[in-house]
Order: sequence, then structure tokens, then C-alpha cells
Amino acid sequence: MKHTHSYDAQGKQLCCTEEKKINAQADALIKNKSVKDCCCVTDDHNQLTNDDGHDHANSSDSNVKLFLPAAISLIALLIALILDNYFPQPWFTGWLRIGWYVGAYLPVGLPVLREAVESIIKGDVFSEFLLMSIATIGAFAIGEYPEGVAVMLFYSVGEVFQTLAVKRAKTNIKTLLDQRPDEVTVIHNNQAVTLKAETVNIGDIIQLKAGEKLGLDGELLSQSASFNTAALTGESKPDTKNKGDAVLAGMINLNTVSQVKVTTAYTDSKLSRILELVQNAAAQKAPTELFIRKFAKIYTPIVVVLAVAICVLPYFFLEAYVFSEWLYRALIFLVISCPCALVISIPLGYFGGIGAASKNGILFKGSNFLDTISTIQNVVVDKTGTMTEGVFKVQEVNLKPEVNRYEILKIVNALESQSTHPVATAIHQFIGDIDSTIKLNNVEEISAHGLKADVNGKELLVGNFRLLDKYAVTYDINPATIVYTVIAIAYDHKFAGYITIADSIKEDAQLTVDTLKKLGVNITMLSGDKSSVVQFVAQKLGITNAFGDLLPEDKVNKVKEIKAKHETVAFVGDGVNDAPVVALSDVGIAMGGLGSDATIETADVVIQDDKPSKIPSAITIGKQTKRIVWQNISLAFGVKAVVLILGAGGLATMWEAVFADVGVALLAILNAVRIQRMKF
Repeated sequence: MKHTHSYDAQGKQLCCTEEKKINAQADALIKNKSVKDCCCVTDDHNQLTNDDGHDHANSSDSNVKLFLPAAISLIALLIALILDNYFPQPWFTGWLRIGWYVGAYLPVGLPVLREAVESIIKGDVFSEFLLMSIATIGAFAIGEYPEGVAVMLFYSVGEVFQTLAVKRAKTNIKTLLDQRPDEVTVIHNNQAVTLKAETVNIGDIIQLKAGEKLGLDGELLSQSASFNTAALTGESKPDTKNKGDAVLAGMINLNTVSQVKVTTAYTDSKLSRILELVQNAAAQKAPTELFIRKFAKIYTPIVVVLAVAICVLPYFFLEAYVFSEWLYRALIFLVISCPCALVISIPLGYFGGIGAASKNGILFKGSNFLDTISTIQNVVVDKTGTMTEGVFKVQEVNLKPEVNRYEILKIVNALESQSTHPVATAIHQFIGDIDSTIKLNNVEEISAHGLKADVNGKELLVGNFRLLDKYAVTYDINPATIVYTVIAIAYDHKFAGYITIADSIKEDAQLTVDTLKKLGVNITMLSGDKSSVVQFVAQKLGITNAFGDLLPEDKVNKVKEIKAKHETVAFVGDGVNDAPVVALSDVGIAMGGLGSDATIETADVVIQDDKPSKIPSAITIGKQTKRIVWQNISLAFGVKAVVLILGAGGLATMWEAVFADVGVALLAILNAVRIQRMKF
């Protein structure tokens, strides 16, 4: 479903609030200050996310507009150089010649001069804008007009390329964010009515045509439907859902008209929660990024002082001191030392990493987690919903002979309807409709144990055997002898029997384990499920360290044991019980599809499609991002150091200075963008 827009009386399109919000969210991810604060591209950049809320970054008109000032300056500069060096004209001298070069300078120079003044007013005196302004005005002052124009021209072109690179990086984030249609079609009194998505209530029925995008989380009422989940998960293969399956906002219906029952309010859908998390990602800066920003604030004033020293100090030591010569060297020094390559390429590198991850269905809540995950030594995974499908099916019902099978299953089904756990869903699907005449009192969910309630004045327990032990219910079987997951039942303080449930291993679980081992990462599997089931799954996958029958606090203790060895830990889980251990780990990873809201809120990384193979992908993206960032730091410092020395010694001209600044910045930007083209 496409966005619907409103128009005023003159036919002018009004703003789309949702799109404006999404643009703002994506912009916030770049860094704390806007791109305009780091560029000399005037207000053209702002036009990319203007009042109508649309991103025109990919339109040719917008790109032409960005390059227009530089194109005008380039043409004027080329004409001046031709008249100066190849076809000299007697009239091209004096004030006319100076005026021509000033005219060539203004289209690219005025925005920078304006930014320099604004920065000074805001208290940021030693900005890169001031450096470029001093350097180019100084070049004009000593008669080096062509070089003054050229420096500002190439600086401007570099900033335009930087803007384009940022826009490209934003695309992947926006693809993740812009998944919700503004309006949906709801069936009211057998009539199809178009409503604003945020006004739809839980329980309403949405009609979804082929090609339309789902606006809210819900339950599929139609027998089956195929959905394109690529924008959410990065997975191109259509996902077929059957009646009763959960479908999420952002999925696109591919075939027939389908009906979906809304189960979550618009603002509480998983996608809405993830949007809020994305909004806050900019606050989480990587240590490298924070260091460079602090470094630039100290570095720039020092450079200005050194430039003044280069110009003035030789006067006291040299007999043949020529002011214009040493001023020229000082100006070269200023151009070379401009920290643009560092200040821009490093945040862009991290932003590119976040964008590449989003393209693959992985959400990093901040660039600091890209750094941390690149150093992970241990990955600890939950079993159910992480390495296994989390879709259980009843295998066997084994009840005591004296128990009324029909009656006990009815009350078990009624109690399990109080839980959203996959085990409860499996039991409900096996037994069928819930008997509305059954009255449950004092319903209680006991973490990592099961459910308890009073039925007809008698206590009903449904959960694992630890639950029965907790309430001193005796039983005559050994749970360890049963391979499958076991749901024990006790009624009126007596053991009534058990139900066995099986879960299947995810198809990419083996690939996940193999890839993590190749990366040199240790794997541990923890689960609240019975040990025999955990060991069975671990043996199949080749995981050596696996532990079952764990309470939430036991999982926390296991992770603490690993961290006590001074090793980094990433924990991957999907249940509410996993939230404490996710918070404890160095990097908490949540499965975003089946995962609970609490775990997604606590996690540092969210995997949209629940595929464990995205875990090694996330680690690889972190490693590649860090590698690219350090390549940029080394390149910028290395080239600048060499050319700074040459400039101070009078061996470098403005042209070498331009390469050391703009050239290095362009190379760093291109290197940063490279991660978005990689396949993970």
C-alpha cells in the first residue's frame, strides 16, 4: 500500500507526517549534528528532506542542483586559466581579472564563509569552515587567485560527494523504517472502509489486497497467504503463512485478498517499537567516533596556532624573510590540516555499517555495538526460538488411567490459553476450541516453571516437573528418560500425566554453528528446557557446551562464569526470561520476529527474521566496519602527516594540499560506503 497524500485548494501537496517522522529518524542516525554542520553544500542538502517529507536524493534534478555551484565555479575558473596561460588577452588584467576570479570563487566560497561566521557566532570558532576561509582568502591576498578558487572548488565538490554518500547510506535505514502504510482497509458491517492505521482497534479485521502492505501486527484469518518480508528481514524468498499464524506490520501480501485480525495497537507493534529504538541509535557512539570528535576539537586550534607560527616565527631567524612566501606555506598548512576526512568519514563508516546490517535484516541500536560485536569471543544462545523453530507440536498425551482424559485436557487448554508461550500454542492447536464454561481463578504464571490456577476449587498445575516439585506433587516417572519436551499436569495435588511436545531445529542453525567456529568464536547453548532435549539438539549441531534445566538466574550465572575469564560475551535469546541475561552480556541479541517485547527492548542488536545465521553476519559486519574505520584513520593521518611536513618545508603547493584534504576525504568516503556493497 502506498502512502496517501493530501492536497490544498491550489493542488499543492501537503506534508505527510509519517514520512517526515521517518526522514527525521534516519537523519538522527547519522550523528548528533546534522550533515549541514559538516558540509559546505549550502541549503541544498536540506531540500533533500524538505517540507513535503519526500527524499529527493535519488532524483537527477536534485543531484544536478547539488553540483550546480561547483559547475559554475569550474567553468569560470577554466576560462580564467585559458585567458591567463593559453590565449592571453590585454583586457584580462588588473581589477577585471581579480573580479573574474572573485566571481568564480563566490558560488562555492560564499556558503563556506557563511558557515564560518555562523559557527563563530555559535561559539565554534575553530571549525573547518574557518580554516578553508582563511586559506582561500589568504591565497587571494598574496595574488594566488587560481589556487584560491581551486582549493574552495575541490573542497566543495568533496562535500557534495560526501552528501551523496550519506544519502546512499540513509537509504537502507529508511527501507527498514518506512514500512507502515498510513491507511488500511477495515471490514465494518461487511463493508470495506479506509481508515488511518493509528485509529484501528485491536480485534478489527483488515482486508489486505495483493500487493498491499500490512499496517499493524495481526493474526491471519485466511487459510493461507504468501508475504514478501524482504524489507523487514532482508530475505527475498516469499514467506507463506497459514491460518492462525502471526503476521507483522510491513509485510506485503503477494497473492490473493487476505484478512487479518489486528492483535496489537499501532503504537505497540513490533515495528513501532523498533522505530523508537532506531530513533535513539544516534546517542550510542562508538569509542573511536567519540575520540575523533574530541580530538578534532583540540586538533583544529593547535593547527591554527602552528600555521601562525609558520608564518611569523621565521621572521626572527631568517635574514631573507619574505612574508608572502611564508604566508603561502602557512595557508598550505591550514588546507592540509583540515580534519574533514576524519570528522566525516568515521561517522559515515559506522553509519554505513548500520545501513549494511539493516539491509540484511539486522538492527544495531548504536555504532558502539558495531565496535563491541567485532571483538566477541563467546556467543551464548538460547535453544527454543533461537536455534530451534519455537513451533511446537504435540507428540503424545500420556495420562493416568483413572484420569478423565476429556475433562483434564479441557481445563489444561483453558489454562494454557492464558499464556502466549509457543508450548501453550501447541497444546491449544492440538486440543482445539476453549470451553468458555470453565472458570479459572487465581491464575498465576510462575517464571521458568509453568502455570497455576484454581478450577472448581481444586489446584491445577501445568508446566515442567520443577513446578510439581515446587508444590510437593509426587510422580512415578523419571523425566530424564523422555527425550521430548514434557508438560507435566497435576490436578487436586495429584499427578495426572504429561504431554510431550517436539520442536524442530532451524534449517540454518548448522550453518550458524559452523560459521561461528570459523570466526574463532566459542558457542554455548543454554535453555530452561530439560537437559535431555538440550543435549540432543547440541549433539546434532556440534555444540560442545550445552546446559538445560536452567532458571533465568542460572543463565545469568553461566554468563557471569564466562565473563569472569575476562572474555566478551554475546547472548542471543527471544523470551521474557532472557531479558536479564541479555542485559548482562556485552552484546545482547534479540530475535525480533518471535522475540518478546521485553527482550527486544533490552537487546543491543535485533535480528528481524529470527534466523540464527544472521548472528555471524552481524559479527562480520562489525569486523568489516571497524576495519574500514581504522583504514580511514590511518589513511588520513598518514597522508596529512607527509604533506604537512612538505608544506612546512616549502616543498608542497596548494595542489598537494587539496589532495591531502579533499582527495583523502573522498577516498575515505568511498571506502566507508564500500561496506554497503558487501554481501554478508
